[in-house]
Amino acid sequence: MTETRIINVIGAGLAGCEAAFQAAELGVKVKLYEMKPNKMTPAHHSNNFAELVCSNSLRSDELSNAIGVLKAELRCLGSLIMEAADKNKVPAGSALAVDRELFSKYVTDKIKNHPNIEIIEREVDSINPNEITVIATGPLTSEKMANVIHNDMCIDKLHFFDAAAPIVDFDTINMEKAFFASRYNKGDADCINCPMTEAEYKDFYEALISAQEAELHDFDKESQKLTVFEGCMPVEVMAKRGFETLLYGPMKPVGIENPITKETYFAIVQLRKENENGTMYNLVGFQTHLTFAEQKRVFSKIPGLEDATFLRYGVMHRNTYLDSPRYLTHNYSLASNENIYFAGQMTGVEGYIESASSGFVAGINAARAAKGESSVDFSDETVIGALAHYVNNGAYSGNFQPMNANFGIVAPLGYKVKGGKKARNEEIAKRALSKINDLKREIEE
Repeated sequence: MTETRIINVIGAGLAGCEAAFQAAELGVKVKLYEMKPNKMTPAHHSNNFAELVCSNSLRSDELSNAIGVLKAELRCLGSLIMEAADKNKVPAGSALAVDRELFSKYVTDKIKNHPNIEIIEREVDSINPNEITVIATGPLTSEKMANVIHNDMCIDKLHFFDAAAPIVDFDTINMEKAFFASRYNKGDADCINCPMTEAEYKDFYEALISAQEAELHDFDKESQKLTVFEGCMPVEVMAKRGFETLLYGPMKPVGIENPITKETYFAIVQLRKENENGTMYNLVGFQTHLTFAEQKRVFSKIPGLEDATFLRYGVMHRNTYLDSPRYLTHNYSLASNENIYFAGQMTGVEGYIESASSGFVAGINAARAAKGESSVDFSDETVIGALAHYVNNGAYSGNFQPMNANFGIVAPLGYKVKGGKKARNEEIAKRALSKINDLKREIEE
């Protein structure tokens, strides 16, 4: 009989705590390394684990929303993070929000009192490739750990990004106004084009240059001081260079005509397919640092996007994450060394619950590896699995970007559902929770 191995978990954020707890619950001994309180990042202020450094909101709890389904999946599977959230929630309408101090204390107490978890308070500066290890050091990974990942694991692409463009749900684009076409009719007509008259452009331009930008976190201000790189310049910054700047950049109308009417336009906004299924489209060249509310207001002025659902708003902040499709498998293990797992935002999942989800998958599979058992494949018909598969194969457009939970990354139903988008999403949720119950039985056997 194979002896069960000890596993290491590095980082006691949401992902690391979830990974450690799930492994420990399966009877595996865990060494959890956390550099707090001896060393703090600029984002952290508490000595407790699973500290919420931004909002205290964990977003929607509705099953017609992908993040709500993800929460339901994790609840079904016995997630520590969801247990802590539900025990320490505060009124927030249809959203789930928590008392951040009580939430973190609850997780910390659970971890510290678990008989299978040993806490080691120090910064890790080396990884033994022969030991099973989950790396969950977060988007503010220390320089020492970044060097370990880069030098010892031959991961040569740690991304540092400043801005990302919004992504919209294809089903909510008004294709009576927008149309598919390629510039100069070269190649396949894969881009969606949203045309503007001169009057529409003027209205959009004035709204864009006067829109409110989001505040940077203090730790972001220290690190980048809003330094703008030409390759990822926020669209509002570009617009402020002059009225015609966008017309020679992301809104250039040259070479595009309506394939039916042959009409040309004063300006064009192009949307590019974000995933292979064509359920998500990003606004090409529309990296932005506007507040989410302003993005909704201003970008809804684009013809065809009046009622668009934004699956992800544009963001601008310092972040460290792997080019995961090059390096990770669909269970978050390193393809070149299956002893090593990654979890949390450094894998390219974005958000508190998404981070916990990746920790759950990594922790379960690290524990099974420690026991000599086969890994569990989380189907992309679930939101947990869809995130894992996105991380494994999410560079469809050749430019991997962090992603929140959304229905665009979940495998399509393959059939029509009457009742509109809400009914369709609820059907996806029903299928997902059925799959999760099957996976729960597999894990427990």
